[in-house]
Amino acid sequence: LMAQGTSRGRQDKRQQVVIIPEGGRIPPQTPEMEEAVLGAAMLEIEAARMVVDMLRPEVFYSAAHQKIFAAIIELNKRDQPIDLLTVTRELKRVNELEEAGGAVYLTELTSKIVSAANIEYHARIVLQKYIQRELIRAATMIQNMVYEDTLDVTELLDKSEDELFRIAEGNIKHEVAPIHEVIKQSLAEIEELGKKEDALVGVPSGFTKLDRLTSGWQKSELVIIAARPSMGKTAFALTMARNMAIEHKRKVAIFSLEMSAIQLVNRLIISETEIPGEKIKNGKLSPEEWSLLESRIKSLTEAQIFIDDTPAISVFELRAKCRRLKAQGKLD
Repeated sequence: LMAQGTSRGRQDKRQQVVIIPEGGRIPPQTPEMEEAVLGAAMLEIEAARMVVDMLRPEVFYSAAHQKIFAAIIELNKRDQPIDLLTVTRELKRVNELEEAGGAVYLTELTSKIVSAANIEYHARIVLQKYIQRELIRAATMIQNMVYEDTLDVTELLDKSEDELFRIAEGNIKHEVAPIHEVIKQSLAEIEELGKKEDALVGVPSGFTKLDRLTSGWQKSELVIIAARPSMGKTAFALTMARNMAIEHKRKVAIFSLEMSAIQLVNRLIISETEIPGEKIKNGKLSPEEWSLLESRIKSLTEAQIFIDDTPAISVFELRAKCRRLKAQGKLD
């Protein structure tokens, strides 16, 4: 990397001649698009607000551009005007103006832009290059882990999936939808549900009064069961899982961060057989109770229930495992 001298006789940290060895590669990047996005953001306030919702500072390849965009985000947070003067002042305030290229460079960015009309298109290209760089980084990390040979294959697969899902999660943006479009979808769904004879349109819990209130658990819902210790939260959740799997033939996944899989299954057996818990724990069953146990747990044995008792599992790991179960047809 060789820095070129400027007309003022000082080195310009931004202008560099990059000598790439034959056959070498540089990460995907688009400096011109990054400059166009930043210039447009400092030219029109609406353009700035649009890209603030789409991009983050790390999306930019240039460290100087990252600092400029971070200043734009900060001004937007404080609901202050975003233009050449305010961005320059913000960078001065945080002592990063020189690292961002200086006041002259900021002026150059705005002077290159005539209109901010294409800023969304330019921003999408900047984001695309960032995702490509992230995929390269993830692929390199996975390759290094494979060659180190210190991880179990299952753990390696989980970490690889987690990394790819993290990239996808961090860059998927939902577009704003006008209400009339959502109303159309809602009416179509209501009409479709009205054709069903069964009032339970979701997943039944097996508790009649609860199902009457909820119409069954619905897609995309996160349901929190809250209570004081030893009030029956686990028993309630396990009974629902049992009802879904046995009575309604649904495939269910249970993730337990506290109790082991054996403890959970023992609780299910106790509930299913009505044999006292202490007898299940110490194994002191009479011949009649063994016979009852064998006959009652047949349906439980055939149930499509999958249990994961990994302690302190992360949300990414949980989702990765659910995705894998779903792909294998083992999750409703």
